Amino acid sequence: MRRTAPGGADAGVAPPAGPARLLAGLDDRGGTRGLAQHLEQWGPLRTLDARNLLADLEASGLRGHGGAWFPVAAKWRSVAEAGYRRPVVVANAAEGEPASAKDALLMTRVPHLVLDGASLAARALRARRLVVYCRPELVATVARAADERHRAGIDPLAVEVVAAPGTFLAGQETAVASALNGRQPLPTFAGIHPVRELGVEGRPTLVQNVETLAHVALVARFGPHWFRGAGTEGSPGTMLLTVTGRWEGHTVVEAPLGTPLAEVLDLDGRAADHYWGVLLGGYGGGWVNVDEALGMPLTEEAARGLGSSLGAGVVALLPSTACPLHEVARVARYLEAEGAGQCGPCVNGLAELSGALSSLAGSGHPRPAPSRPRARGGDPVARVLELCRLVEGRGACRHPDGAARFVRTALRVFEGHLAAHRRPGPCGAGPDSRLLPVPAPPAAVRRTGAR
Repeated sequence: MRRTAPGGADAGVAPPAGPARLLAGLDDRGGTRGLAQHLEQWGPLRTLDARNLLADLEASGLRGHGGAWFPVAAKWRSVAEAGYRRPVVVANAAEGEPASAKDALLMTRVPHLVLDGASLAARALRARRLVVYCRPELVATVARAADERHRAGIDPLAVEVVAAPGTFLAGQETAVASALNGRQPLPTFAGIHPVRELGVEGRPTLVQNVETLAHVALVARFGPHWFRGAGTEGSPGTMLLTVTGRWEGHTVVEAPLGTPLAEVLDLDGRAADHYWGVLLGGYGGGWVNVDEALGMPLTEEAARGLGSSLGAGVVALLPSTACPLHEVARVARYLEAEGAGQCGPCVNGLAELSGALSSLAGSGHPRPAPSRPRARGGDPVARVLELCRLVEGRGACRHPDGAARFVRTALRVFEGHLAAHRRPGPCGAGPDSRLLPVPAPPAAVRRTGAR
C-alpha cells in the first residue's frame, strides 16, 4: 500500500508504527537484508536537496548516537561551512567498545539503511569521498552491499570500505581521521582543529556513527514529524541498546527515548536484590545504583544527572553472584592496555590506577591479583580515588578521563562490598567471573605512538 508519511513526505511505503524502527521487520533467523528486500521494506530513497535535508534533520531533533549526542544538523552544517575544499564523509562502524554490538548488528542485518544515510550525507555535503570504516569481520558484508548499490547506480560516488583495527580507541573521531590518513589509529591531542574542519586529507570531514546514519535515512523518507512521534520533546526518536547481564549474551533492543529503563529491561524494584549495579554507556561511561538506574528515563540528560552517560548505548547489569571489584579490575587492566600511549596520565597514571585497583580486588580473594604490587600504606580505596583525580583532565585525549570515571563510579556504587576487601579472607563473591567482555589484546602493540 502506498502512503504519504506525516509532514508530506511521499515515502512510498507505510512508516513503521511500533517502537521498532531501525530493527523493524527483523527476526532471529539472521541474514543480511539485500538491496531488493531493503527497497521492498522502505521504498526508494528520496533525494532531498541539501537545504531541505538539513532543515528536516534540524526539525527532527536527531542527535548523534555514537556517544557524544551532538545535534546532527549542526554537525553537518559545520562541515559544510568549514572551507572551500570538498569534504569526506565517514560512516563509523569501528565499535571499539567491547560491550556494544548494535553497530555490528546494523551492518550485518540492514547495511543498506546505513548506506542510505551515508549517501544522503555525501550528496548534501558534496563530498569528495564516502568511506565506511568498520571492523574487519564486517568488511565483506559491507563491500557486497556497496557493490549492489554501485550496480544499481544509487549513490553519488563510490563507497569505499576500510577495515578498522579492533581496538578500543579506533572509533574515536580523531583516531578515525588519523587511520584514514595512513597513520596509527590514535586520538590526536586536544585543542587542535576539530576533524570537522581539518580531517582526512586535510579536508573537512564528517565522521558519523552508523546508527545515526540509519536514523537519517528514515527521517529523509518519512519526515521530522514522524520521527518525533517516538521519544520526548527534548529527546525524540528511538535508540539501540546493547544489554548485557539481563538475558543470555549480548542482546540489542530498540526503545523510544524517554522510556523508563525498568520498562526497557523488564525489571521491577526487586531487581536490586539480584544485581550490584548497572553500567551505562560502556567502559567510558559510569556505574549507577540499580534503583537509580531503573527509575531513570532513557535520555542522555538523565544519565548525566546520575554521573554517567548513555554513550554508545551500553547497559550492563552486574549480578550479585560476582565480585564487582574483580570485574572492574579486569576492565581497568584492559583500558590501561588500550591507552594511546601519548601522555603521562595514559602511560603512567592508568598503570598505577590499574595496579592499585587489582591489588584492592585481589585482597578479597585467596589468590593475589595479577598485575602490580599493592600500593604501600594508607587506605587502598582512598589511593584508588586519589589516582582517579590525578589522571582526570590531564590527558592528551579523553581516554584517561573515561577510565577514571569507570573506576570512580564503581567504588561509589559498590561501596557496600568494599568492606569485604578491607579485611582478611575471601569477600564472599565469586572471584573467577568473566561477565564484562574483555577482548584479548591485539597482535600489534600500539605503544609505538608513545612520546
